[in-house]
Amino acid sequence: MSHTSQKVATTPFEGQKPGTSGLRKHVPVFQQANYTENFVQCTLSAVDDLKGSTLVVGGDGRYYMKEAVAVIIRMAAANGVRKLIIGQNGVFSTPALSCVIRKRKANGGIILTASHNPGGPKGDFGIKYNTANGGPAPEGVTNKIFELTKTLTEYRICPDINMDIGQIGSKDFTVDGNAFTVEIVDSVEDYLGLMKEIFDFDSLKKLFSGSLKVVINAMHGVMGPYAKRIFLQELGAPDGTCINCEPKDDFGGHHPDPNLTYAKDLVDLLKKGEHGFGAAFDGDGDRNMILGLNGFFVTPSDSVAVIAANAKCIPYFATGKVKGLSRSMPTSGALDRVAQAEGLEFFEVPTGWKFFGNLMDASRLSICGEESFGTGSDHIREKDGLWAVLSWLSIMAARQLSVEEILKSHWGKYGRNFFTRYDYENVDSEPANKMMANLREMVSESNAANFINKEYSNSGKAYQVGKADDFEYTDPIDGSVSKKQGVRIIFKDGSRIIFRLSGTGSSGATVRMYIDSYEADESQHMKDAQEVLKPLVQIALEISQLRELTGRQEPTVIT
Repeated sequence: MSHTSQKVATTPFEGQKPGTSGLRKHVPVFQQANYTENFVQCTLSAVDDLKGSTLVVGGDGRYYMKEAVAVIIRMAAANGVRKLIIGQNGVFSTPALSCVIRKRKANGGIILTASHNPGGPKGDFGIKYNTANGGPAPEGVTNKIFELTKTLTEYRICPDINMDIGQIGSKDFTVDGNAFTVEIVDSVEDYLGLMKEIFDFDSLKKLFSGSLKVVINAMHGVMGPYAKRIFLQELGAPDGTCINCEPKDDFGGHHPDPNLTYAKDLVDLLKKGEHGFGAAFDGDGDRNMILGLNGFFVTPSDSVAVIAANAKCIPYFATGKVKGLSRSMPTSGALDRVAQAEGLEFFEVPTGWKFFGNLMDASRLSICGEESFGTGSDHIREKDGLWAVLSWLSIMAARQLSVEEILKSHWGKYGRNFFTRYDYENVDSEPANKMMANLREMVSESNAANFINKEYSNSGKAYQVGKADDFEYTDPIDGSVSKKQGVRIIFKDGSRIIFRLSGTGSSGATVRMYIDSYEADESQHMKDAQEVLKPLVQIALEISQLRELTGRQEPTVIT
């Protein structure tokens, strides 16, 4: 049957500016007439060589995803796309979608997720475009999308195209005389194949056949089917290993963010002392949290450092040299010390996975991570929660050590970076912006003489400012410059205080405050991070006037 596309008149919506992880808004915003269609049209129009292209589409199963998939199918058909590859039931984890883009040599992909943000009818939804390398669109593309949203007057759609996305297989259409195909694929298969290329599944099977008890918490997100397929079917883990693995469009009414606050049920389970390893994933599967026996918490900053230091335990790296290491600027300096010890090239980049992608594509980066529970490597161009978990299990299998023993060994060799992050969510934008403006003025070149060498003290600890700036990054590959990436105050002992506003929320502002302090003395390594960092936390609050300006006396989440 032949189909004819239509042009539908529309008017722009304000604020359709993609952030570091696409456009995120509350579900009712996307449900407005033409809102989703407008943004999808601008995304498609920003794609180079759209006509005749192949795109991958999928999401984390959250509320409104299936409706958005239907819109994308009809609009892709009307805009000359040759083929769509869609995960069964519209589902793809973010790492799996990146994998499929690369394996199928697609032109790009559209991910339907708001990552770790809540779901449901009143929760959040998001649309993100990834390019042909499988990674998030660079600023040049997202800026183009945003500019198009300001002037859009019409979108193209083929309203009579319908597709059963629950049935694996292909269906061919003819639209405006052009061939158009929709292929529904197993959401897990290609990703599973890649994991088998990276890890020694036989070695991991032996780990699961031993005394180690493992628990994997998918937080009712997209990782449920992936966890059950890999851990239960492929690795032979016993029943009960995978919990909360039934994907729900509201994530069971919970916040699918794998941290000590929102994954407290997993923390409490590990504290019972029955499981030697625990992990949690966020809504779309790109973030992870690692726990050991009795709830021993591995900070994301330490996690990537440990994986990098033990890369030879992973077959993917054992046969080839690790090219380089990188972390986001707010992440602790633990990875820096591994790079220095191993003689590896090292990069400090702004928050946002796209900055790692350029380095990977230039073959200068292998392993990277962010303190926001994102860890990954050059096997794809997104952070990958399940890859991080399999990396940890591979290290445990190779070294025959527990999580805590691995961390103690690591700190003994490299020293420990004590690290914490305070999140103040849904802060009114005006006072949050004022706080950042004040901090930027404080660290500006014109004020440097007044601030550098200034001493702050609290609880008997004194710190003298050695350097302060608003972090700026020049990409060594394409020369692009990213400014205003976070205010850094670096003390002369190497301790750091960092402030930035997050771009991953759907409303208001999330103020993030990061504290990082290095300790070489092994006798101090097992101290509680919150206790060690308390003086710096109080100094950070004093310098920023965060409480006075925002009215927030306590953070929403402490990591």
